Amino acid sequence: MEKLNLYKKAFAETFGVAETEVEKLEYQGIQAWDSVGHMQLIAAIEDAFDIVLDTDDIVVFSSFEKGKEILAKYNVSFD
Repeated sequence: MEKLNLYKKAFAETFGVAETEVEKLEYQGIQAWDSVGHMQLIAAIEDAFDIVLDTDDIVVFSSFEKGKEILAKYNVSFD
């Protein structure tokens, strides 16, 4: 459960929203998640989990839920 909290925290801190709101977030769904915000989020996630995402994964990282699917490829499990 700690990994899920780290993941939620990355979204909340990057976009300035409550952790209770992050699960519904999608790229460009809020003003803060623009292209610059996207790269800030990616950096926060990479730092939190000590990983480096491939460019293709960064491009398709389009929502909170999609991000969980992508992170599974990097052995980040939220079970």
